[in-house]
Amino acid sequence: MKPNLSTTICGVPLKNPLIAASGTCGFGREFAQFYPLETWGGLSLKGTTLHPREGNANPRIAETPLGMLNSVGLQNPGIDAFLRDELPHLAQIDIARIANVAGDTVEDMAAVVAKLRGTAIDLIELNISCPNVKAGGMAFGIVPESVEATTRAVKAACEQPLIVKLSPNVADIAENARAAERGGADALSLINTLTGMAIDPVARTPILARVTGGLSGPAIKPVALRMVYEAAKAVSIPLIGMGGIMTGRDVVEFLLAGASAVMVGTASIADPMAGPRILAELESFLAEQGVADLRELVGALQV
Repeated sequence: MKPNLSTTICGVPLKNPLIAASGTCGFGREFAQFYPLETWGGLSLKGTTLHPREGNANPRIAETPLGMLNSVGLQNPGIDAFLRDELPHLAQIDIARIANVAGDTVEDMAAVVAKLRGTAIDLIELNISCPNVKAGGMAFGIVPESVEATTRAVKAACEQPLIVKLSPNVADIAENARAAERGGADALSLINTLTGMAIDPVARTPILARVTGGLSGPAIKPVALRMVYEAAKAVSIPLIGMGGIMTGRDVVEFLLAGASAVMVGTASIADPMAGPRILAELESFLAEQGVADLRELVGALQV
């Protein structure tokens, strides 16, 4: 008998725990040329802001050992274009649709969320790694007080369940997780990218035009697992884990650490067929281990 791979996040059903991570699947059309989007349990769509953004100057992607750096800068067409041009297509697909929301101010993020009321979006993922232009450029998600206040303000405008995406570039991930929960978060996703940089030793210049960028891929997996484990012990709301997931076994590790679902990002950039492959590997591993239901593994790490 095949293992049951289905799960739920805040009452939203997922046929399997794999979610395409925001920023790596666009609005889904890129993957659809390789395989049915319904292969995924969910899609976390490209980060969307109130107004269109062109993104950062090139080069904005750099390969690193066991990972990659990105400094894309939230290039997107804006919420109105998303609602007009992308959502009607996505509404026809049997998948959990997750809108990733970002902005320079709390007011901007709340305005984007308000525009998503009554739409086919199932869940909202709030990116609090953006710089707060009203607070000198410090990211919304760095200190617990800002995490809680931002979450509370956006939640007040939100109709769908709210997932808060936590930054790893903090002093205490557990405290920030608790702050998001106090602010009204219905779930958490973690971790976002670690800040890093790459240098061209011949040119003696940074490789990225913006000097630093977000590090993702297998290099950050041990950090991600540790932070998911710590956050799971700190809060009672569900977690979505991410950070260097490349195989089915990686998925199981995040489930054991306390995640109810996972997001896959860099793997799909390296290999467009990574999603279906990881799903097949997960199913085979569970069958080999005699696990009848994937949910048996959530938080089941023996310490």
